Amino acid sequence: MPKLYFEDFSPGQVREFGPRTVTREEIVEFAAEFDPQPMHLDETAGRASMLGGLAASGWHTCCISMRMMIDDFILNSSSMGANAVDEVKWLAPVRPGDALTLRTTVKDTRASRSRPELGFVTVLLELLNQNGVCVMTLQAPLMLGTRSGPAS
Repeated sequence: MPKLYFEDFSPGQVREFGPRTVTREEIVEFAAEFDPQPMHLDETAGRASMLGGLAASGWHTCCISMRMMIDDFILNSSSMGANAVDEVKWLAPVRPGDALTLRTTVKDTRASRSRPELGFVTVLLELLNQNGVCVMTLQAPLMLGTRSGPAS
């Protein structure tokens, strides 16, 4: 049974998850499969790029954030997915050995007008490295079941 419902979220709430350490092997493996640009596959190519060294793909960084959210609260919620991602910004490279922490801030909550069994929780995700540098932000409206809805 889910522990967190739409009603459990309010604007201003902040949660932090992690850290999760990123390895060179996972950076290269993800890039080889999904984003085979040289700066994600090879240290020398990475140094020659604007990233200044081997760095995770931005899409890999999004996937890491998603996994952290899933493990730390989505699986214990009445999540019904999301209908959008409003914005993603990649602000700094993610390097092998970086220990990432995910901070989620509830920006807004809104009950659905047409479906009383769900509500929207807009969250800002900030992914920070071990030095406190924000490497990525993502804003999205999550759909969560209500306590009185059929998903409960």
